Amino acid sequence: MRRFKSNRRVRIDDSQLPKHGDIDDESGLNGIDDKGEESRLRLKPSGSNVSDDQEPFMGIKVRRKASLHRDAKGDYLDVPSRSHLMKILQKQGDNEVLFADKVLKFTASGKMKRRILLITDFAIYIVDPETDALKRRIALAAVENICLSELSDNFFAIIIPTEYDLLMASTRKTEIVTVLVETMKRTSNYELEVLFSNSFEYNAAAELVKEVQFEEVEGGVKTRILRK
Repeated sequence: MRRFKSNRRVRIDDSQLPKHGDIDDESGLNGIDDKGEESRLRLKPSGSNVSDDQEPFMGIKVRRKASLHRDAKGDYLDVPSRSHLMKILQKQGDNEVLFADKVLKFTASGKMKRRILLITDFAIYIVDPETDALKRRIALAAVENICLSELSDNFFAIIIPTEYDLLMASTRKTEIVTVLVETMKRTSNYELEVLFSNSFEYNAAAELVKEVQFEEVEGGVKTRILRK
């Protein structure tokens, strides 16, 4: 199955990795469903100046100007102070949290769910913030690549060939990608590929393939999620 509509691929070298967070926190997301209904992201203008040589993705990704001028914090939830999260990690033998924040995760049916995303040296954790339950744990070794559009939206897909994929949205997307790329290179010497296309496919479930389409419109980015 050909899952990507573009052959534009980028391996991020250490010198190209962003040292700051991604999109402005005041950006908004409206609902999307699997019938192809549209979502529009409201972008906040920025007066910052970013030169081409500062672009971490070799000029392919069109990013918000403010994104390179915000420090990366990593743990935005103060995980050590949350006993239920620490218990989940310790049960799996994980202790060091490289990234923690709330994200939007898209279900197989197209619904958006609030989830906690945790990244450690060994795995990705998806936790339900309402029930404190671990919904999914993905070993970093199982991740094949990450898909992004070429526009300034919040979406990213983590591709896991042995399981089903993850489609999520976060205002700190670039920081998440950076952490995954750096960690996998450091722990396993694997160069995680970051694929850029304004149309890509992902496995929303074991037997369900969807296509995400992005279009730049006045005031933001229009996003559609379609069944294949």
